[in-house]
Amino acid sequence: MSHPLTDFIHALRWQDVPPDVQDRTRDFLVDLLGVAVGGIGTRLSRIIRDHAADQFAPGSTPARMLLDGRPVSPAGAALAGGMTIDAYDAHDGHRLTKGHAGCAALPAAMAMAEATGRLDGGDLLVSLLLGYEIGTRAGIALHRTACDYHTSGAWTALSCSAIAARYLGLAAGQTRHALGIAEYHGPRSQMMRCIDHPTMLKDGSGWGGMAGVCAAYLARSGFTGAPAITAESHDVADLWGDLGRTWRVMEQYYKPFPVCRWAQPPVQAVLSLMQGHGLRPTDVARIEIVTFHQSLRLATRTPATTEEAQYSTAFPTAVAAVRGTIGAGDIAEAAFADPEIRRLAEGMVVTESDTYNAAFPARRIAHAVVVLRDGTRLESAPTEARGDPEDMVSREEMHAKYHACADPLLGAGRAEALRVAAGRLAPGQSAQTLLDLATAGC
Repeated sequence: MSHPLTDFIHALRWQDVPPDVQDRTRDFLVDLLGVAVGGIGTRLSRIIRDHAADQFAPGSTPARMLLDGRPVSPAGAALAGGMTIDAYDAHDGHRLTKGHAGCAALPAAMAMAEATGRLDGGDLLVSLLLGYEIGTRAGIALHRTACDYHTSGAWTALSCSAIAARYLGLAAGQTRHALGIAEYHGPRSQMMRCIDHPTMLKDGSGWGGMAGVCAAYLARSGFTGAPAITAESHDVADLWGDLGRTWRVMEQYYKPFPVCRWAQPPVQAVLSLMQGHGLRPTDVARIEIVTFHQSLRLATRTPATTEEAQYSTAFPTAVAAVRGTIGAGDIAEAAFADPEIRRLAEGMVVTESDTYNAAFPARRIAHAVVVLRDGTRLESAPTEARGDPEDMVSREEMHAKYHACADPLLGAGRAEALRVAAGRLAPGQSAQTLLDLATAGC
């Protein structure tokens, strides 16, 4: 029952991965860990971790929750970790999936490494890479074949089942069943509902991780569920035929700010005007944004929760105009009452462009007009967010973002030790230090 996908899941070795792909995987590992720290203090993360501790008993193969330390089942650890990363919307993503592969993959891989006692650093890196390679393809396949736009959890369920199947050493037939179970039970939740009504549901990543890990354990016990049609159907075969040749991790973008990617082109456009002209927020009468439809749908202007602040175009653009950046404190409730931010957000004019709509999702473009108090109109060029794969930011910038997230909560010493441990993962080296540092409570 061998199949190219199951062969790839079980046969891939870190030594076979090109050096640039290895580097990008390591970079996103560090970035995801920093984003997890950014999310750990949110109410969303606290609720889901307490829920996992209460409802997902550790059983015979426990795994500690990310940045929490409490032992739960591997599925519970994947759930809590995925939702904690998702709580701080600064994780990598992919334009054509319109979602995030790494968010679910890292907690699932860490949970399975601890639960199985398979602590080789190369295995952990390969498992994270599988999350990108399988998740991205499954996401593109789902968008091609389904009539609705589903959250990332719908397709990261498959990638997390693959990660768990590899750690459990499932046979090829069992792995096919795991993928099929994950596809069938994965959360095909409606992303635009959460865009229009922002809540803690976010992108479904934690639920996808949970479903994927459960699927592999069920398949090991004899539960059937094959085939996964997004992996085996003839009309998506072209997406899977280049496994091991085309590396989808290289197509992921990096997010400099903890808000929806669709808001980041307007944010970048306004920053270019404010910084390029040396403007102060008090110089600005109003801001006009021309963007694509999905960005327009991020309609919250006066958020009451961090979720509403992250799923907004006007609010983070106003934050950027006033503060010159967007950090963790800017999407917390304490920031919502700032009078200058509220003035600019509430008065912002946001419209959509047919040209920018036609470019989406392969490109996300916006431009801004800053109208000064004297009536002067300053218009930006068409702008895309920083961190796209064709123009990736430097590793130094990624590390600076990591430390900005991690140092205040973990302390500079532990934060640096965690980053170094991630960088030292390698075949033949134990991942125990990384797991201990990443799962200890904050």
